[in-house]
Amino acid sequence: MTAGGPALPALGGRGPSYRERVADALRAALIAGELRPNEVHSAPALAARFGVSATPVREALLDLAKEGLVDVVPNKGYRVTAVSERQLDEYTHVRALIEIPTTAALAAAADPAALAALRPVAEEIVAAAEAGDLIAYIDADQRFHLGLLALAGNAHLVEVVRDLRRRSRLYGLTALAEQGRLRASAEEHLELLDALLARDTEAVREVMGRHLGHVRGLWAAP
Repeated sequence: MTAGGPALPALGGRGPSYRERVADALRAALIAGELRPNEVHSAPALAARFGVSATPVREALLDLAKEGLVDVVPNKGYRVTAVSERQLDEYTHVRALIEIPTTAALAAAADPAALAALRPVAEEIVAAAEAGDLIAYIDADQRFHLGLLALAGNAHLVEVVRDLRRRSRLYGLTALAEQGRLRASAEEHLELLDALLARDTEAVREVMGRHLGHVRGLWAAP
């Protein structure tokens, strides 16, 4: 059973949304590789790393088990499920089929004020990259991209992409952060917003294609 490992962000608070906050942080830790495939973790040990009680962590882990992100190991805890290279390729392919044309269409259709409202989130991504905070990076990155896709007005599409993102793994972010190269990837979000606000559909396609390429390239390499 893994008790050590990288420190996870302290999560203070309580309430109905608290369980989901813990679940989101755990998902981000899985995606970033802070919690690795086949490791077995107990709720109390993870709670200690988050600085919270075991109850919301245990509840959040049950949510993740329903999503197939962890498996229950009787009398031991929860094992992080592995994702094959083929699965990652498939997830990225489906995301490209959905996200590139949908985002490109927003260049002509999206309200400029709604696009501008995403700039603070894009700046959060850059700040997280500079700080080397991978869990904050993934959290802000998800809020940015799902918020952008939501502007297309198709809630089901957003949920499909949310699920694909949860199943992805971006272990290469750790090396990029350590090498000081993560900021360049983070700034693509600002570049994308600028292209959208300029109504430059082809530029949006290029940035989104390059950005999703990182998911199976720079960001994915262990």
